Amino acid sequence: MSKMLQEIDEIARKAVDFQQNAPGYKLPFHVPYLGMGSSWFAPLAFKYMGIPIFPEIASEYFNYQSSDEKLPNAVILSQSGRSSEAIWCTSLFEKYVAITNFPENTLGKGATEVIPLLAGDEQYSSSKTYINTLLSLFTGFGFNTEKAVELIEKKMPVYQQLGEKLANEVFELITHKKIHGIYIIGSGPNIATALEASLILSESTKLCFTGLPMAQYDHGPKETAENSIVIQIQAKGKSYERAQKLSEMLINAGAHVFVIEEPDIEENFSILHNIVPFNYMAYYLAEKLNIKETFVVGGKVTEVL
Repeated sequence: MSKMLQEIDEIARKAVDFQQNAPGYKLPFHVPYLGMGSSWFAPLAFKYMGIPIFPEIASEYFNYQSSDEKLPNAVILSQSGRSSEAIWCTSLFEKYVAITNFPENTLGKGATEVIPLLAGDEQYSSSKTYINTLLSLFTGFGFNTEKAVELIEKKMPVYQQLGEKLANEVFELITHKKIHGIYIIGSGPNIATALEASLILSESTKLCFTGLPMAQYDHGPKETAENSIVIQIQAKGKSYERAQKLSEMLINAGAHVFVIEEPDIEENFSILHNIVPFNYMAYYLAEKLNIKETFVVGGKVTEVL
């Protein structure tokens, strides 16, 4: 079995490990939550749940929003604990909470408090570490994730089947038709899912996937619908009806539309489930495209010299 597939298959087990073994803690409100890539997407999901936090892209915060005076507190996320931009931001605060999979690395060493992700080693695109980052935030904000994690355990085979099916169908389209764009769109908390899905699929397949808020796609990029692929992430919330109507419009305009939806969980918790089929899709589509390495242009950890 591929090592990448093994990592994805470990998602449910590592989620249970976190739920059972994470230390007791509470995360602060009304402070910056700083990260890059997956570590920024995760807190962004909670902003759109109405949690009063300020998710920021660590690089842009450091370069364009920091001041000469240190602020009292922040939460800094880096799955490796070594991402350069996250490390830069540690100098901007009197104290900070670190959320990382490797507490022994630089980010964790300087933190007032460290939340270990307990996801184990991960060499490929973020899968189990992303889920455990979401769980660390749910837990720190006082959510009970027991039923949500049970559903992940129960439906992993369903998510694998769906991911493989999506990979097969997208491969057929890009092989036999002139496809000029591949979009992944979501609303509310699942904006983060769309961004994360586009990241892992782009890394793994070397194709350009574009992640967007569904409403933002509706404000212009929908004009590219003909001969494009649009994967809609849906959840029964305030944007559900709009998403269904948009699907109909896009199909009529000549787009190839696919839907990801976990109907057995409420919208906020669906971010734990809707991303998993995309992990499997990334693996199977990379296999079909004969992609041998995930990180070619750079390494998994971005360290700016």
